Amino acid sequence: MDKKAWQNKGAGHRQRLKDKYHRQGIESFTDSEIVELLLALGTPRKDCKEQARALLARFGSLPGVLEAPAEELQKVKGIGPNNSFALHFLHGVARRYLRQRLHEKQYLHSSREVSDYLVHSMRDLQQEVFTVIFLDAAHAIIDSQVVSRGTITASTVYPREVVKLALQHNAAALVVAHNHPSGNPEPSDQDRQLTRTLYLACCFMNIRLLDHIIVGRAAETFSFADHGIMKSIAEACRPLLNGP
Repeated sequence: MDKKAWQNKGAGHRQRLKDKYHRQGIESFTDSEIVELLLALGTPRKDCKEQARALLARFGSLPGVLEAPAEELQKVKGIGPNNSFALHFLHGVARRYLRQRLHEKQYLHSSREVSDYLVHSMRDLQQEVFTVIFLDAAHAIIDSQVVSRGTITASTVYPREVVKLALQHNAAALVVAHNHPSGNPEPSDQDRQLTRTLYLACCFMNIRLLDHIIVGRAAETFSFADHGIMKSIAEACRPLLNGP
């Protein structure tokens, strides 16, 4: 098959995928087909089927491909700067969409959407990231912000900085979250201590810390509130806050 015939065959295959999307939606696609079409955005005249399969084999999943660093993506044969840009750009758009969709929604009625956003933005990161979600007095979401990167401990997340940011946002309540790159979302002793420290710091400024969410891999999350830990922290801290 000559080069022109090969390009025509690839173009026909991509058009069939586009038609399939218009008829049946994204749920009818395999992960390989999704990656293939994304790669085609970077090289529209090239058949990207084999590269899509190779990426999924190397990184294990669609989220793994989207979160992979550009230099790692380009180690796969046939993947260049344009392809890796297309993958990263889509992932960035999706993350921004989920983040902005949260604004002004009431947290207590949108906790699932908050979890979706946190999972999408955190689950495949190779380092720990600590995020704060700022809420108003009615628990409507004002904004979210990454405040620390690296190993998350009480010494790397400064409660005074978190409180300072909360005051700048006129926040009356907070939800904090971080990820566990190891994949296990169960809280460590340091996670529990950090949550207690943040809870006390917030209380002294009349700010409520509603929850601490830990994001693992495979969309697994751990909520301190759902497991009763926030309630236990509140009870343990009450004597300190109320005095003798």
